[in-house]
Amino acid sequence: MPDLNRREFIDGLLTKEKQSPEVYDINKDEIFLKYANKSSPLNFKHSRAGLAQYTGAWGERQKIHLLRRIGFGVTPADIAAIGSMTMSQTVDTYINSIVPTPAPPVNYYENIYPDPTGIPLGATWINAAYGDGTVNYYRSLSTKAWWMNNIINQGQSILEKMILFWHNSLVTEANAVGDARLNHKYMMLLRTHALGNYKTLIKELTKDPQMLFYLNGHYNVKNSPDENYGRELQELFTIGKGTNLWNEDDVKEAAKVLTGYRVDLTTLNTSFAPAFHETGNKTFSAFYNNTIIAGQVGAAGENELDDLLNMIFAKDQLVAKFICRKIYRFFIYYDIDATIESTIIDGMAQTFIASNWDIKPVLLQLFKSDHFYDPLTEYCFIRTPMDYYLGMTRSLDVQIPATLSLEDQYRAYYALASLCESAGMNPGDPPNVAGWPAFYQSPQFHEMWINSDTLPKRMKSTDAYFTNNGIYVSSSFKLRCDVLTFVQTLSNAYDPDSIVDDCVKYLLAIGLSASLKTSFKNLLLDGSLLNISWTNAWTDYINNPGNTTFEGIVRTRLRDMLTKLLRMAEHHLC
Repeated sequence: MPDLNRREFIDGLLTKEKQSPEVYDINKDEIFLKYANKSSPLNFKHSRAGLAQYTGAWGERQKIHLLRRIGFGVTPADIAAIGSMTMSQTVDTYINSIVPTPAPPVNYYENIYPDPTGIPLGATWINAAYGDGTVNYYRSLSTKAWWMNNIINQGQSILEKMILFWHNSLVTEANAVGDARLNHKYMMLLRTHALGNYKTLIKELTKDPQMLFYLNGHYNVKNSPDENYGRELQELFTIGKGTNLWNEDDVKEAAKVLTGYRVDLTTLNTSFAPAFHETGNKTFSAFYNNTIIAGQVGAAGENELDDLLNMIFAKDQLVAKFICRKIYRFFIYYDIDATIESTIIDGMAQTFIASNWDIKPVLLQLFKSDHFYDPLTEYCFIRTPMDYYLGMTRSLDVQIPATLSLEDQYRAYYALASLCESAGMNPGDPPNVAGWPAFYQSPQFHEMWINSDTLPKRMKSTDAYFTNNGIYVSSSFKLRCDVLTFVQTLSNAYDPDSIVDDCVKYLLAIGLSASLKTSFKNLLLDGSLLNISWTNAWTDYINNPGNTTFEGIVRTRLRDMLTKLLRMAEHHLC
């Protein structure tokens, strides 16, 4: 939006919020409809840089840009961990690092609702019996908290961001399936294959218990084939939708191939049941070169899945470009014009095909490219709620101490998931099989994250991080930023210019003008015109531990400065 309208836009959203509509509907949101794109932006200057390896400057700006896109938030410790690594070495580290498998989610809820299946406090429930609806509800919260914990502690790896990417691309809805055990199994499937081979991922996804229930594969049997998964496999997971592609007969034939998969809710495993499989030949359209998948009987019927995937992936250009466009929109920008298609998407697709569907070579190519580091690709889209809340929590060094009770640890991590949900992105539960509309709904795309419902919620929760009340977790713990600890993670806590520079660098996507930086510095100086005012106040605090007066002075100034800084529109960009 133009700078001229920024304050009008934010004021309008805050005024709209005071009306407190009972049910929010973005299609009736007057503020959103007024400011959101009515068509794709005209005269947008796309980066014309290509996929050749980047050889330009490799300073803090480029490092922060990379880490902000491939992870959640950036901290000084993240930058320090890169050390003297080159750009290429940094990308290699984040894409090739081996991440330990996290411990599974556990029973944190025993003192709230005793687990009816006998799982004690602190033990995992992932292989337990279902129990009942109430314990499943708490297990679902446990899974979300577990996922948020994994993200906050992401380390030097793109893995957590890729899990979110695949979750948005290969959607299941945990609430729709209603079995937390299956949701955890699905999340582990994404974790296992997020940086592996895409064709293998699709094969395993097809047999995943949660997916089988979500898209009715469990109920897909001969004489009554269900077409849901056969359609989404082609439309959303591999080829895409358009003219002169697959047709309805292809969906029906694919459904027949996929008959016979069953889920055992005791073992949580998938099996192939020949008695439920359609054994006749399956004949596909001219789009698939009139391929006939020969019907097989007995256990051999399961081999038809490989035949189906081989047929679909033989359309390699279509499949590769479809997935590479998704990667581009998720990590770079939503608008793909003819030049981007020919210079970026085509090249990524060729790499994807040449790698026999391995994902890492595509990511390595993209994140080492001139295109990625071109200034026109920086801070050009609005952060998702998960990027916003989890990234901000990491960047502000908000702590969830390991010394907390197990119950409060899980409540704290779930509180982060709840903030994301309130802002339109419920982790584990996209609104439909296509994922979150901000990744595909033209022409608004990412602008859908900001509206009169979500922006005030973002700002209120950000403000709360700098108050004593914080974000409520329990009577004994609140999520909040200890500004005194945070400022000591920066390069020089004694220098107000350095503090402001670092806060802008790590918390905003776009640098501020000198006059704006001065206005924020003045909040630290508290009316003085000299930097020594802050330096003396900080020195008094450091040299007099336990002195509440000196502590209160620096804490108040920091909170005031950070509260106002994070209300800037630039805080929402990536």
